[in-house]
Amino acid sequence: MTSVYDQDNVFAKILRDELPSIKIYEDEHSLAFMDVMPQRDGHVLVIPKEPAMTIYDLSEQAALACMKTVQKVGTAVQKAMAVNGSSVFQFNGKEGGQTVPHFHFHILPGSLSGLRQHAAEFADQQHLAEIAEKIISCLD
Repeated sequence: MTSVYDQDNVFAKILRDELPSIKIYEDEHSLAFMDVMPQRDGHVLVIPKEPAMTIYDLSEQAALACMKTVQKVGTAVQKAMAVNGSSVFQFNGKEGGQTVPHFHFHILPGSLSGLRQHAAEFADQQHLAEIAEKIISCLD
């Protein structure tokens, strides 16, 4: 089932540089950036540049590109945040917990215990930028 894609969602605007983001990594098909409402320090999002709402709408090429970016950035997140594990997840549709209607992966370093609520509170931009620099310095 193909979902109707909203061209005015926040991630589409980030991709068009209409809204700012703290970028971690970018290639031809994907973008990784800091979650502005992180559930934990080091929370990064990976999105395709292709307009797709859910994993079911995503092309194979975009899915592969996102997974490669998740591997690259997730490894850097773990190094930067000095943890030996992380969680990677994504939601599909509003009923599935998706808050932005553009396909995206969440990368969360460390344990899932003690997380802040999903999409609840904006983080300090300077603090996010400092964490981003740590992560960028750990990219291979």
